[in-house]
Formats: sequence, structure tokens, C-alpha cells
Amino acid sequence: IAGVRVVCSFIDDIYLLASTLKMQDDLLVIQEKDYIIQPKNNGYRSLHLIVMVPIFLMKEKEYMKVEVQFRTIAMDFWASLDHQLKYKRADIADADAISEEMKISAELVSQLDNHMLQIRERIDAGEK
Repeated sequence: IAGVRVVCSFIDDIYLLASTLKMQDDLLVIQEKDYIIQPKNNGYRSLHLIVMVPIFLMKEKEYMKVEVQFRTIAMDFWASLDHQLKYKRADIADADAISEEMKISAELVSQLDNHMLQIRERIDAGEK
């Protein structure tokens, strides 16, 4: 499986780009996981699409499975730090408390994403 990450400025950009990708007639969406609406237990948020993408070889066309992850800048920031803090660290002291702190941080990041979207919408409304 190949992977691609798309980092967007705003939450609604994620759904716009994902919708556009799903309209491609040469791609087949085989799975969608919306961790924005239903975050993972640790607070992780992202929209994942598993798609079959045509790969053109010399004499044939094959389909390859590709995971496309859509995140905002804030979601990517949180996920990167979560990975940096926890990766290959099985012996974290007070792991439950740290996990809870990370979940709280993920919620704050989500609130920031929503707040920034509201600001953009106010700016856009004022331009009309």
C-alpha cells in the first residue's frame, strides 16, 4: 500500500478535496475512515480514504491500493508531536495520565481548527 498525506488549512477544505477526489472516474474508493467526526481513542483526527489507483505499466494497467490522509495543519501538528513523544517508548512513566493529557491537547487543537474556520467564514462573509 502506498500513502499520501494532504495537509489543508481548514476543516472544510478536507471535505472539499476528499469529495473532489471521490469524483475521479479512474479511482475506486474502497474505504473511508472519518476520524474527524469520530476521533480515535487517543484523540487522533484525520480523514482517511483507501483508494485503488490505476498504475500504467508497459503492457498493462494494474490497480494499486493507496491511503490518502487528509488533515489540517493543526491536526498534523498534534499527530507529529504525539508520534515524537510516544514512538518506541513502551515504558512511559504515568502513561495513563500522559495519554489523557494528549487527548485533552487533541481536543484543544480541534477547538482551534473550528475557531479558525469561523474566523475565515466571518472574513469571507464580509467580502460579499
